[in-house]
Amino acid sequence: MIDISVTDLVKSFDLEKKILDGISFQVDTGERVGLLGKNGAGKTTLFNILTGDLDYDSGEVLIAPGRRVGLISQIPVYPAGYTVEDVLRSAFQRTTALKEEMDALTRRMEQGDSDTHTLRRYGELTARFEGLGGYDTDTAVNKVSNGLSIDGDMRRRLFDQLSGGEKTRVNLGRLILEDTDILLLDEPTNHLDLQATEWLEEYIRSFRGTVVTISHDRYFLDRTVTRIIEILDGKAEFYSGNYSFYAIEKERRYQERMKQYLKEQAKIQQLEKAAEQMHLWAFMGNDALHKRAFSMEKRIERMRTVSKPTKAKKMDARFASREFRGDEVLQLKGVSKSFGDRTLFSDVYLRVEGGERIAFLGENGTGKTTLLNMIAGTEPIDSGIIRMGPAIRAAYLPQIIHFDHPERSLLDTMLYEKRNITPQTARNRLAAYQFQGEDVFKSVSVLSGGELSRLRLCMLMDEEINFLILDEPTNHLDIASREWIEEAVEAFDGTLLFVSHDRYFINRFATRVWELSDGTINDYPMGFAQYRAAKAEEKKPAPAPAQKKKQDSRPPRGGREKQAARRQLTICETGISKLEDRCRQLDREMEQYACDAEKLQELYREKQDVEAQLEQEMARWEELSLQLEE
Repeated sequence: MIDISVTDLVKSFDLEKKILDGISFQVDTGERVGLLGKNGAGKTTLFNILTGDLDYDSGEVLIAPGRRVGLISQIPVYPAGYTVEDVLRSAFQRTTALKEEMDALTRRMEQGDSDTHTLRRYGELTARFEGLGGYDTDTAVNKVSNGLSIDGDMRRRLFDQLSGGEKTRVNLGRLILEDTDILLLDEPTNHLDLQATEWLEEYIRSFRGTVVTISHDRYFLDRTVTRIIEILDGKAEFYSGNYSFYAIEKERRYQERMKQYLKEQAKIQQLEKAAEQMHLWAFMGNDALHKRAFSMEKRIERMRTVSKPTKAKKMDARFASREFRGDEVLQLKGVSKSFGDRTLFSDVYLRVEGGERIAFLGENGTGKTTLLNMIAGTEPIDSGIIRMGPAIRAAYLPQIIHFDHPERSLLDTMLYEKRNITPQTARNRLAAYQFQGEDVFKSVSVLSGGELSRLRLCMLMDEEINFLILDEPTNHLDIASREWIEEAVEAFDGTLLFVSHDRYFINRFATRVWELSDGTINDYPMGFAQYRAAKAEEKKPAPAPAQKKKQDSRPPRGGREKQAARRQLTICETGISKLEDRCRQLDREMEQYACDAEKLQELYREKQDVEAQLEQEMARWEELSLQLEE
């Protein structure tokens, strides 16, 4: 069965450019589809068309009859005073209406209404209510809330007072709780921490309906989708696999197209050379060859329809490195931070040395960004000391990009902030970050989140730095831009401290992990894979103590101290046995030399020494025996 059918869809926002240019595809029931394309390719536009929130110019869009579509992109406006709990429970509007009618019928029956129609209606409502899971709403809300880290305090807060990321998370929870057949997810992991992301992955895998997701999270795509649709130049290209398959197959197709293009170009050059020779011979007296040459040139023109395959141009800018002298990059001594009655962290002692690449992890809202702001000097410290090394030159890319004069153009912003450069140099640097042509005259205020990140990076990379601080650097970036910043970070030879929930980015760069949990920063001197293995080991339940066998009369095994005591007891018993043997041997020798006073005296002194040693070993044996009995 087909859930979504799109045929020859065209959509433009101006007369010159079609953002969707005759795109066609279909999605079958139960499919898991990833929708890819660079920023601005039309992915979100397509989602808004599918939900009916946006008109299109031409083509056909069909949603299977009776299939409910849920979109997590735009956050709906809820009534004033709505709490998070109210928003989550708004997913059960159908069951709520049924419950209200059931309650009304219950009151009528309690007042003596025994009409057959009333009883029949109540039975029908009860059956529908149960079928829709009406008796399990509390369980469902609690399950989704726990998975998305929406705790009890957050559920009691007003929805309007949440941050943008928190609103997105709550709205995702509401969408999941709805009886939705088709899930449209627009960058669902942008505001989710690792725990919530992995919970969402498990939910999607168990979801019985259809899922279409826009995502630039490569791990998420690998774990959730089975087919890729890429929007390229307003049309769709299809890949039957997850992201890893897509990346390999896309490169294979490019190489195949390039091979075919070069083959055709070689053929065209051969024909052009032949046509040119025929014209030359025709001028030498063989006029009939002109006709053949003209025929060949027409053939060449027909062959020129195949255009040269292209790849997206990669940004080639790199961080300017500053020489680092010394070992100490950063020290935190007794650092604490609170907001009101809530303590984010306290008494933090950490040291960063040159060349380290530290991933700072933790659930949303625990204080990671706050600590980065404190290190960068934009947030005050409650107590403690944060000190950078004397040779450190730091650069900070915050999660929320702000420019003091957003009304300025990109070019003017560069010229004002980098006063020592010429307009042409500024344009060249902007071009390296894919701001080309008329784009440089756009106002900063109209830039997307990803474009703001690129512009700020353009500013940072011009400076000589040796300590780079990044807060969610891959958020809002398409895959091509993510790969570029990864290459830039890879080439950076300084020290790196970053907050990220992008598992691909973390796994690639982290050589050390800080984990903020319950107000404490735990330090793991290892990469991301080793950290995940260590966390999995920590979560394992302690093994149950082995039951002592009835027939086993040996003392029970304890910990390391008892095991050491047992070994010492064995050594002690061996020593006692040897000393006792020596005493018996000395007694025999003393009898043998009973008439030799001098020899007898010597043997007697030796026996006294042996007996003293034996006494010490016996005392030691008693001490060890008591340890094992405790």
